[in-house]
Amino acid sequence: MIRFVTGNEGKVREAREYLDEPVEQVPYDYTEIQGELEEIALYGARETFAETDGDEPVLVDDTGLFVEALDGFPGAYSSFVEDTLGIERIPDLVADEGNRRAAFRTVMVYYDGETAETFEGNVRGRIVEPRGEGGFGYDPVFEHDGETFAEMDTAAKNAISHRGRALERFADWLAER
Repeated sequence: MIRFVTGNEGKVREAREYLDEPVEQVPYDYTEIQGELEEIALYGARETFAETDGDEPVLVDDTGLFVEALDGFPGAYSSFVEDTLGIERIPDLVADEGNRRAAFRTVMVYYDGETAETFEGNVRGRIVEPRGEGGFGYDPVFEHDGETFAEMDTAAKNAISHRGRALERFADWLAER
């Protein structure tokens, strides 16, 4: 059993696509420290394990949208920016920039009470005006190879997404254990 710590059903669905083991959603709201994605995910994994009677391993991810013209902003603060500005404002922030390149980056931490393992995934793309009805979060404004993540069907998105790549590495690691 993998306890995936997230309040986001979309992330849980992605995890279930990749993992052979059952995935249980744990909607624990761990303290999100200031720092890099790796630090935030590791802290969240340790806190969640301890606070939820750590008898099963936990998987925590932290994801950021890194926009080149904005020196990597919003990065680790992507969730905060989504909640305060909204994703619709992101294209406005780069409207006058010649560079709209961006990358999604996910760091996942698996923690069993003793050992922490880290798995990363990223995908490059560009910021565009919102398009598409699918996905979640920044998917409507992130374009990869001519389509936004929100325009892709779930299977196509998962095959190339940052989280999908991290989950694939995690699944390979689990299979080797």
